[in-house]
Formats: sequence, C-alpha cells, structure tokens
Amino acid sequence: MIPNVLTVAGSDSGGGAGIQADLKTMLALGVHGMSVVTAVTAQNSLGVQGAWELPVEAVRAQYRSVVDDIGVQAVKTGMLASAELVEAVAELIAGTDAPAVVDPVGVSKHGDALLAASALDSVRTKLLPAATVATPNLDEVAQLTGVRVESEKELRQAAAAVLAYGPRWVVIKGGHLSGDAVDLLTDGSEEHWLRAPRLDNRHTHGTGCTLASAIASQLAKGHSVPEAVAAAKEYVTGAIAAGFALGGGIGPVDHGWRFRAGS
Repeated sequence: MIPNVLTVAGSDSGGGAGIQADLKTMLALGVHGMSVVTAVTAQNSLGVQGAWELPVEAVRAQYRSVVDDIGVQAVKTGMLASAELVEAVAELIAGTDAPAVVDPVGVSKHGDALLAASALDSVRTKLLPAATVATPNLDEVAQLTGVRVESEKELRQAAAAVLAYGPRWVVIKGGHLSGDAVDLLTDGSEEHWLRAPRLDNRHTHGTGCTLASAIASQLAKGHSVPEAVAAAKEYVTGAIAAGFALGGGIGPVDHGWRFRAGS
C-alpha cells in the first residue's frame, strides 16, 4: 500500500509553496498526497497580493471527509491564518492517530504576513502541543518565543524555547544564518545537527513547505523522526540546488529534481 499523507495548508496560485508544493513533494517521495485547503492566496514570484481564509466548517469538513474514509499515515500543517483555524486544526490532528508535522507559517518568503497576530497564542498553546515535529524558521522562532538567533550556538536556546510549548521534536531551521545551511533537530535530550553547503541560488520559494511535507512523507513510510528529517533535508537541498527562475521575482525550488537527475 502507498502511504497516505494529508496537507492542511493554504493554496499558492504560483505553485511554488503551500498546498501545491506539498503535493509535488509527496508525489516525488512516493506517497499519496491529499489536501485540506485552509486559505486561497493570490500569489506569484513577487509576493502575496491577497489572501482569503476558508470558513472553519469548510476546513473541518474536508479533513473529516479524507481521514474518516481514506485514513492517513501522517499529517502536515502549513498556513492556518487565524486563531479559529489554528484551534480547529489542532483539535483535528490531536484526535488523529498519525504523526503530525507542524510548520508554524507566519510570514511568506517575501515578508508578507500569513498568520494573524491574534493567532500566535493559539499556535503556542494548542497547535505546538499536538505536533510530533515542529519546523519553525528563525523568524517564526522569534515570533513565537521572543528568542532571536544570531549564531549557530544559539540554535539550542531556540529549540528549548519551542519545545517548552509541547511538541515532541523540533527542527530549528538555520537557513537565515550565514555560513553552511545548519538545522538542529532535537527532542530536548538527543540532538542531530544537519548540515549542507549554502547554495548560491536565490530561487528558494517554498523551502519550508517542502521540508515539512518531506518529513511527513518519510514518517508515513515508517521512518523514525531523525531518519525522516535527515532524508527530508537531503531532498530539500537538492530541490534548492535546482531552484529555477519564474516570473520577475523569487522562483521556486524544483520538487521534481530527482526525476530530472535520473533522466
């Protein structure tokens, strides 16, 4: 059986991030991707021109429709926009017997806000405690905890601050630091430092969505959290290396890089 993975996230009309990136990642990693759309964005390589969240009942109905009939081996969450959506999705994933990867999306690659300030407390108190793995970047760490990371050695402090909210594991993404692309995966006791050379490619739209979806896909295939995160990091590094220009701004990572590499 092909594992089933569900993404609960916003739509990116430009195809580089959000639901579209999630489903491409899942296809590339050999799982069956399914989706619960939480918001629709008007978005391209230059930024987000508009965003409209769906009603909570529409999100809940999509989730129940998929989970109750098809079932899931992992769930990934992305853009949830409002406190009401955050709380509803947290309740849904807490009641689902499958690992949950929470990407606490706050700001787009272009700096556009994708989460209402009023929703931050719901992320801290409801969503993070339901997460098997949380995957914040450094801006999201600062937004959620107040901890500002300026160097690699401060990643531990950031991880401890996020873990205090209750996720079982956290990946602190150090991509915004200088030097190598370093991420720290920890559950508070064991640590895994994941390094990759920094690639000279500005076309990195969708990296966060892609990493979280790749982790969920590997968990659905039965891998442990450290195995899943290491495999996801390798996949995303290849996708960034192959990222391509699209439109007049920041292009996306290439979700299908392995297909082209093998052709």
